[in-house]
Amino acid sequence: MRYFDRRKQKKYYRELAALRKDEDDLLSAEEKRSFDAILAELKDSAEPREAVAAAKQKMADFPLHGNYGTLRNLLDLLLVVGAVAFGLRALFFQPFRIPTSSMQPTLYGIHFRNDLPKWDPLLKAVLFGAREAKATIQNTGILTAVQYQPGIFDCVSFVIGGKKYDLPGDIDKVVDYAHLDGSRVYPAGTPLADGDVVIGDHLFVERFSLYWREPQRGDVMVFTTEGLRYADGKPLAENGGAYYIKRLVALPGDTVKLADDQLFVRPKGAKEFLPIQQLDPRFAKVYSGKGGYQGHNSDMGGQIVYGKNEYTIPEKHYFMLGDNTLFSGDSRFFGAVPRRNLVGRAFLCFWPFSRRTGLVDHNDPLDVPTGKPLLRTFPVMWQQ
Repeated sequence: MRYFDRRKQKKYYRELAALRKDEDDLLSAEEKRSFDAILAELKDSAEPREAVAAAKQKMADFPLHGNYGTLRNLLDLLLVVGAVAFGLRALFFQPFRIPTSSMQPTLYGIHFRNDLPKWDPLLKAVLFGAREAKATIQNTGILTAVQYQPGIFDCVSFVIGGKKYDLPGDIDKVVDYAHLDGSRVYPAGTPLADGDVVIGDHLFVERFSLYWREPQRGDVMVFTTEGLRYADGKPLAENGGAYYIKRLVALPGDTVKLADDQLFVRPKGAKEFLPIQQLDPRFAKVYSGKGGYQGHNSDMGGQIVYGKNEYTIPEKHYFMLGDNTLFSGDSRFFGAVPRRNLVGRAFLCFWPFSRRTGLVDHNDPLDVPTGKPLLRTFPVMWQQ
């Protein structure tokens, strides 16, 4: 029995010693001497049970300055956790949200879906970041009075047959998924939309490997737009934001050209151009013609355009293209991206939940023909 009393004595002594340390800068000189005396009596007593009881009695009346020990420990813990979190963000994983459709169907910006289950709107918002987009024409008429209402929740208001409708998204998206056309008459009962507008993919960008491994052809990369300009001299940051995400298609010293929606690459030191999908298997799906993939559009851009123009990538630069090149501002417009602009590789898509959740770029394309585009997307992409 005395053995257990001794253990309690030692345990209580450690607790009081920690409290004494936490209160050190709050106690007066006299209070410190009193506290130290209690500690000394508790530690040196040959009667552990009586010593613990006496120490507890004295501490019950001791003028402590509040539960600062617990608070301070909590603040210390939060400080350490915060430092670790910021350190991980700076060196390893940085969160990033896909803002546009340029990497669809590999990664999605804000987009329309018509395949989500008919669940409670709150549940769909939590799991899929979804806002319901549903409307049916009430009165026969034509499209009038279209108004875009930007904000946290973008919305487009319009009138058909004297009836006002509101649908989520910017004008281009709403025009696409609701098939809005000012030249047609909409009969009553015509469905405009029956789906959801879903927030862009959220992912972690892995930064650490750039310290020891050079970027590889086929990697999906995030980079800053600092110093990058369009052919007319306009900075990217003024229009597209501080960060872009694209797929790396050519390395320093490579020469590239686009013809008939096919990207050809002559690797540094090689004599012949090869189709990009022969250099990295990850490009096979980009040229599959399925699920929204459509190859690399050759009718847009200012650096390599219209057929047989060639462009050689400068040293310490990389050529970046979106997977959805029909709707992508990329290196065709602003040239190669300097090594210093690279932030990291897209690593893990963690929200909202979809077939893309998990390691980035792990999916095969949907086994559905890509088809013809609308204003800003391919309808097949509504099923992802």
